[in-house]
Amino acid sequence: MRATAGRRTGRPAPFRYRTRGVDRRTAVRSAAIAAVAYAAWVAIGAFGRPYNFFDMKIYHGAVAWWANGNELYDFIAPATTLGFTYPPFAALVMLPMAWLPVEAAGWLNALASIAALAVVLAALLRPIVDRLGWSLWFTVGIATPMALAIEPSRETLGYGQVNLLLFALVMADLVGLRWRAKRGTHHDTADSVLARFVYGGGWAGIGIGLATAVKLTPALFIAYLVITRQWRAAMIALGTAISVTLGTFTVVEPESRTYFTGVLWQTERVGAADMTANQSLAGLLARLYDAIETPGLLWLAFSVLVLALGLSRAAAARADGDELTAFTLVGLTANVISPISWSHHLVWVIPAIIVLADAAVRRREASRGLPPRVTAAPPTGGVPPLRPPIWYPALTGLRHGAGALALYLLFLISPIWLYEHQLPEVSHYQDGLFGALMENSLAIALIALVAALPWRPGAEPAFYHERLVRTAQLTARR
Repeated sequence: MRATAGRRTGRPAPFRYRTRGVDRRTAVRSAAIAAVAYAAWVAIGAFGRPYNFFDMKIYHGAVAWWANGNELYDFIAPATTLGFTYPPFAALVMLPMAWLPVEAAGWLNALASIAALAVVLAALLRPIVDRLGWSLWFTVGIATPMALAIEPSRETLGYGQVNLLLFALVMADLVGLRWRAKRGTHHDTADSVLARFVYGGGWAGIGIGLATAVKLTPALFIAYLVITRQWRAAMIALGTAISVTLGTFTVVEPESRTYFTGVLWQTERVGAADMTANQSLAGLLARLYDAIETPGLLWLAFSVLVLALGLSRAAAARADGDELTAFTLVGLTANVISPISWSHHLVWVIPAIIVLADAAVRRREASRGLPPRVTAAPPTGGVPPLRPPIWYPALTGLRHGAGALALYLLFLISPIWLYEHQLPEVSHYQDGLFGALMENSLAIALIALVAALPWRPGAEPAFYHERLVRTAQLTARR
């Protein structure tokens, strides 16, 4: 009986050990996520600014004013010269918050934005962590607070802006395009028409269309879809934007007419071009000229150049099977050429950091397959020995990894506020050339990314199948 009892008590021991190991690993990972989240909170306090849902108060006040029977675009926030500047469709979407306290509306928007960012990061990081064998929930748990700590995210949350929600809408179409491309590589086994539509990515384009109806700059993604001949997604995006806008016109005709005939063209409603927060090309040129307004012809010339560069590089990235980098380049290009791109608009730096970091990892992985170096032949003759390349793989990917780290630190620290100036009181050259460089550092980084962000050939192989099919069709026609 003792022997039997001993065996029975001894059998579960390995299972309990493994269970404790799993729990211990989960606890360690959870502690790591908590530590990163705390560090992000400290960083926001150290490098961020006082926010207090400033923009949300304007939106909330405008829709409450509108709900009480007043003209939407006549609203001016107390103690400011600022009013509602979004299209009427955005006002309709925001209208329910008129019956909420402004603080509740701000926190609700913040929670929705954080959730949207986490979902987007899960979608962007999934192919990478699957390739590397990492844990998705742990990777996203680390990446989310890190992304929330940098300038665009913390400004979006603190001011009560909607940039992360619009970012999620556009990236949802990236997921749809991925699913649609993958559908061509295997047989569709979905049971219902609805399932085939959802998992087949037939809805790709709706997110871009909705984002364009809320804010006009995402319309550049429609141009990208046309250039890359993704006709279905382009038509869905364009049709969604037009349908939503026309539908809004039938519901709130006076506001729609006021916006498209007047408010849309009144760029002074949002502030002067040279304001430090405006990190677009227009803001950069205005500050370099030390003027309140942007030199129009010069801005137009450089904008056309950046537009052509960004879209051509995006098309090339997609042709090499990297749709994420293509979308990132389009988003960055829109930030650069827009007349006003506040620092909270620059959310496209988040996927840019991911692309740079993944490019570094991919290059390091590829270097492990390099043939060993041949040393000099020994004095006595014979076959020279082979020596593994010790230093080269260690440095492979360093340039891209350093770029990802530098970009993250730049947007974490955000030195533009340390050298903020405002005309006509203070010149933008008050702190010399270094101060001017720091005040424009985010804009310079965006332009550099449009010109030099690397793409990862073969990162999303499903898009290669689409190109092969198109090539075969063109060959058959000839």
